[in-house]
Parts: sequence; C-alpha cells; structure tokens
Amino acid sequence: MVTYNQLFKNRKKKLKSKSKTILLQACPQKKGICARVGWLAPKKPNSARRKVAWVTLTSSQKGLICGIPGEFSRLSQYGVVLVRGGRTKDVPGLRYKIIRGKFDANSVAMRARARSKVGVIRWKINSVKDLKITYKKDTKK
Repeated sequence: MVTYNQLFKNRKKKLKSKSKTILLQACPQKKGICARVGWLAPKKPNSARRKVAWVTLTSSQKGLICGIPGEFSRLSQYGVVLVRGGRTKDVPGLRYKIIRGKFDANSVAMRARARSKVGVIRWKINSVKDLKITYKKDTKK
C-alpha cells in the first residue's frame, strides 16, 4: 500500500500540450516562397488530386507542405505566399494551408459562401446595369 507521503512526493506532472504547427513557431501566419506546386492523393476511401505547394519559410528557411484551398489557383514556383495552420484530414502530413487573396495567391473568383477563407471581397448587384448584359432590340416590324 502506498502512503500519503509517497503519493505527495512523486506526484504526477501535467503534460503540456504540443503544438501541431511547430514550424510556425507560435505565430498565426508566416511568409514563404513556393519551391514547387503539385498535387497529392488522399487516403482511402477518398479519391482526388489535392493541390499542394512545397513552401520554404522566409524567416527560418524550413520547408513544409501546404494545401491550396478553393478552386483554380494560379500559384507557380517562386510565388510569395502567406501560410497558416490547419490540416487536411484525408492527406497525410498536410498540416498547413495557404491564405488566398494575399501576395501571389489569387482569390477565388465570384465566391458567395465562405469568402473569408479564400480571400473574396463581397460583391453586390445594385441594378441591371451592373450585370453588363446587352439586350438586342427587335428590328423586325
């Protein structure tokens, strides 16, 4: 049987929670340069081509793999990007994401929902003139 003094002397120490985005060094975002742009395949049962970029951070010169959220990215090699934390569940090792609409990562065009995630400014249609639709007049009489 363990005595009270033994329990008190060898108390359990609380474990500190580890950061899952170690390379950001406790910063919310970091700037980086794209070394390569390509795609990775997700785990089963999903099948797709997840667009990714191999990024070198400018502050620490460490390389990491970042996911490119949204559709139609025109990101290329040597493009400057802003990286944030956030993992993609079905791709192993993908723990970071690129912020769209900042530096060389263009924003997603004409996006209506979840605009803040992909860097889209709110657009409004005030009148029919804003749509820029030309109507053909009937010339037959």
